[in-house]
Amino acid sequence: MEAKAYLRELRITPRKVKIVLDLIRNKPVGTAVAILQNTPKAASLPLEKLVKSAVANAEHNFGMDVSKLYIKECYVGPARMMKRVMPRAKGSADRILKRSSHVTMIVAEKE
Repeated sequence: MEAKAYLRELRITPRKVKIVLDLIRNKPVGTAVAILQNTPKAASLPLEKLVKSAVANAEHNFGMDVSKLYIKECYVGPARMMKRVMPRAKGSADRILKRSSHVTMIVAEKE
């Protein structure tokens, strides 16, 4: 049995979120939360909330034991991009792409 939680439209680039997700993949939930609390990255706080949401889903919806939970899967994908324009020399312009992320977290019980 596994429980999922999703984080949509996180305004941090997927590349930066992936660095933090690689730290907590396949770790027990308690360890993962401790790692996120001590990691000085912008993505740490939203991901900590997402882990706690997945744990709450597992406990409330499926009656799983919280002490046996671990992060089975976590991955990030691109979301919608905000397109902005920055003026450049001689009347031209460059396009700035402000990227967003969709994050998926799956927790399961260790047998």
